[in-house]
Amino acid sequence: MSQLPDPESLRLLVLVGDVGSLSGAAARLGLAQPSASKRLSALERRLGLVLVDRTRRGSQLTDAGRAVAGWAQRVLQEMEGLLTGTEALRTKRDAELRVAASMTVAECLVPGWIGELRRTRPELYVGLQVTNSEHVPDLLRSGAADLGFVESPRAPAGLYARQVARDRLLVVVAPDHPWTRRRRPLSVAELGAAPLVLRERGSGTRETLDQALRKTGVGEPRPLLELGSATAVRNAVIAGTGPAVISELAVGADLADGRLVSVPVEGLELRRDLRAVWASGRVPVGPAAELLAVTRRRRGLPT
Repeated sequence: MSQLPDPESLRLLVLVGDVGSLSGAAARLGLAQPSASKRLSALERRLGLVLVDRTRRGSQLTDAGRAVAGWAQRVLQEMEGLLTGTEALRTKRDAELRVAASMTVAECLVPGWIGELRRTRPELYVGLQVTNSEHVPDLLRSGAADLGFVESPRAPAGLYARQVARDRLLVVVAPDHPWTRRRRPLSVAELGAAPLVLRERGSGTRETLDQALRKTGVGEPRPLLELGSATAVRNAVIAGTGPAVISELAVGADLADGRLVSVPVEGLELRRDLRAVWASGRVPVGPAAELLAVTRRRRGLPT
């Protein structure tokens, strides 16, 4: 490939998946629709893939488009981190609180926690690094983060942990999927035999599902697609790619609005604790302690 895709084209592709139309994505970026269409066509030529299915009813991502959009989202997040980091270097300003959070926690919970903290401490500068649960401990042990949040089934070895929320994974499908017409719950064997839209290995969601299936003797799930964020998985299921196992936090609004349907599974435990983790041998102090207190207030616990 002679030239890498430009970030704006990747951002446009991700937005098409998020809003479900090219015109809506173009409007978000302030582009005229013909310009947006040309940009996507150029991206497809560069990658040698059909990314968008253009019909009279609108534009939807193809299976390849959804996979590329998931990867693109991670690239854009890394670029955002690069820009934030270089800005900090330019201004010589160090983050007063450095947080590392797994994908689902970062997407669904951390923004609210940080927002509440900054309402009482508007001068506080918080640096957030979004990664998967597997990599959060490394950032804490190396001193690159003061406080971490993970969604893996067990607290990471060698770190101190405190539960900050509860979550459960749900099997979800599009409303027209055959599983929505079942009268009985799925069996674990049926779920294990079905190709699924999955999070990537190393994520807490994937680890929770893998461990739950192993406990039943079914073995590992069958991947139809492996994507790098809960948002990418959600979008793939809404578009009808296939079933997924995903955090209830990530799809609550979609279930309420009927964009997704939850399918019960008999004999599979998919509840999990979401934890704050840190490397030192004592409870965090300063801004890290303040953020930890926010998470406990949100759960109605004494701080």
